[in-house]
Amino acid sequence: MPRALDGERLDRAVALAAGVSRRQATDLVASGRVTVAGEVVTSGARRVRLGQTVAVDLPPPAPGGPPRADPDVEVPVVYVDEHLVVVDKPAGVAVHPGAGRASGTLVQGLLARFSDLGGLGGEDPERPGIVHRLDMGTSGLLVVARTATARDRLAAQLSARAVRREYLGLAIGSIGSRSGMIDAPLGRSPADPTRVRVQAGGREARTRYEVVARHDLPAPTTLLRLRLETGRTHQIRVHLSSIGHPLLGDDRYGGRPARGPLVPAAALLGPGRPFLHAVALAFEHPASGKRMLFTSPLPPDLAAVLEALGPSTRRDGRRRGGPAR
Repeated sequence: MPRALDGERLDRAVALAAGVSRRQATDLVASGRVTVAGEVVTSGARRVRLGQTVAVDLPPPAPGGPPRADPDVEVPVVYVDEHLVVVDKPAGVAVHPGAGRASGTLVQGLLARFSDLGGLGGEDPERPGIVHRLDMGTSGLLVVARTATARDRLAAQLSARAVRREYLGLAIGSIGSRSGMIDAPLGRSPADPTRVRVQAGGREARTRYEVVARHDLPAPTTLLRLRLETGRTHQIRVHLSSIGHPLLGDDRYGGRPARGPLVPAAALLGPGRPFLHAVALAFEHPASGKRMLFTSPLPPDLAAVLEALGPSTRRDGRRRGGPAR
């Protein structure tokens, strides 16, 4: 590392040395594509020192530049005005193009309906208007900006944790406490940068949960209402897995049973589809300042899983639809 960058943050040093944006540099570091003195470092806050060798594994450029509009991509619109769009993303649709995925994304479907999004990529041409994301296998509510001002103001609300994002998730096993918070830092796995894990020195991550109902049959499961206090990649999935209660259907983090009584219920969920749905989204309108709240019902595949399970009990221990035990 040259003298001019001695003591700089790693993400800033990568941006300057590799000629990429600060956002791109942050993503490169977080995804495990940067090594310092031969060691993978996933924290952009790490300071680099004179004489250290910093290597960056730059991905190949996306073919064809910014994403192209694709009218064949389903875009269920919940609300739209000249400033923003709120969509109810289906499971199995990626939000934007990325490594190994150049077509069929939500962004491309949006571009087919709202051409004004095309100029909002800025430093991230693959993500025009995108201010937050959902995993490909997760369904539910997402807000997309239609103007640069709306994008910046929504992003500021996210940074200030003023956007309310709530999910319903079905966790394997019985979670004893009625509510709680999982506070555990997250970082990319050095062995597999596409996976996230709880690790010391990772980025702060907090998930609040509240038990909605419990199912005892065919095996214990817990329906949770989850609220993000931070928005890290795979946060809910990794946090629940870390306490021994992965989401049903989560192939990557232990929620896809190979045998046992929950196999038939998990089979109702397609590959890569965890039981996770963004049910509520609230924020201040970037132009009027009015507080807006949107809700989304469970999609049919998740509702079918609950139907396949035995009778549930509420948080207070009463069986749903019946008297107290």
